[in-house]
Amino acid sequence: MNASPALDADEAAGPPWARRAGALAVGLAQAALDALYPPTCLACRAATDRHGALCPRCWNMMRFIERPFCERLGTPFEHDLGQGLISPQAMADPPAFGRARAVARFEDGPARTLVHRLKYSDRAELARPIASWMARAGADILADADLLTPVPLHALRLWRRQFNQAAALATEISRQAGIKCDVGALRRVKATRSQVGLSRTQRAENVQGAFRLAEGATVRGLNVVLIDDVLTSGATANASSRALLRAGAKRVDVLVFARVVTGS
Repeated sequence: MNASPALDADEAAGPPWARRAGALAVGLAQAALDALYPPTCLACRAATDRHGALCPRCWNMMRFIERPFCERLGTPFEHDLGQGLISPQAMADPPAFGRARAVARFEDGPARTLVHRLKYSDRAELARPIASWMARAGADILADADLLTPVPLHALRLWRRQFNQAAALATEISRQAGIKCDVGALRRVKATRSQVGLSRTQRAENVQGAFRLAEGATVRGLNVVLIDDVLTSGATANASSRALLRAGAKRVDVLVFARVVTGS
């Protein structure tokens, strides 16, 4: 008996009238949603033409990080001197991680507003659009990633806040990029004080020995991408990366939404 010919995508989706009806239903549902909950800017809440977007003003205020930048730290260069360049800072003080990538500079404006709303204002729905930007900004390091894991909160802080923005971002990037995510691969075993207001040296001392691979987690031989919302001095990223590398990770890269850029 001859096998039935395979259906192409259009045939599998049904007859043309059914596809048109389905598209119309989706369009009507979206229109109804927009009428009930008009789309607004993620940052300033001004009216926009679609959900999950910035208004033109906030988009223009975002200082996106694009090439040319340091291949290790992801910090932008003022002039394009060619591909694969490393900044003097990365050469003088090499990070524990391999590469860092960020969507935008962390400074007053939409980037800071989005970070604070995600982190402190129970705006978990922001994780999806922010993760989308992160997946694009980190496409080169995600291309060979085996595992995503977020920077963890200490258990006491997580209990108080009931939300880890890094875990929300890692989960969403995993869904969008199709890369395995283990939100509990790292444990924060030291209840560190807030890094806000600390010097670079104090930040490094504050998180020294703060992270450890969780019992039962496996990273040996894997290319791991560490996910967080903001990269400031790099102290937390370095301490987390060292813990993963000690546990046998082949490589650790870092992907964040925003990073502090000094001297600009």
